[in-house]
Amino acid sequence: MEINIVEETKNKIIVELKGETHTFCNALKKELWNDKHVKIAGYNIAHPLIGVPRIVVETDGKETPKKALMEAAKRLSTKAEKFKKTFVKGVKW
Repeated sequence: MEINIVEETKNKIIVELKGETHTFCNALKKELWNDKHVKIAGYNIAHPLIGVPRIVVETDGKETPKKALMEAAKRLSTKAEKFKKTFVKGVKW
């Protein structure tokens, strides 16, 4: 994944996630909504075959959008790790 900041202000950030698809972007968007300081969280892929996803995050100013994005990514990573452990434990190889 290649991350490029397209726009950044005090309360808003737009980030391109080159190499990602709806799967990751939707999970990240959903996790961002768990942050009480996030006012807007969404993403767009302009072209279904060659488009690069753009995530938009806007906060209430009590937390920077970059921090909200980083914290959401950490929580998502923790959840994925828990799922992996549970799955491996549940499926007897």
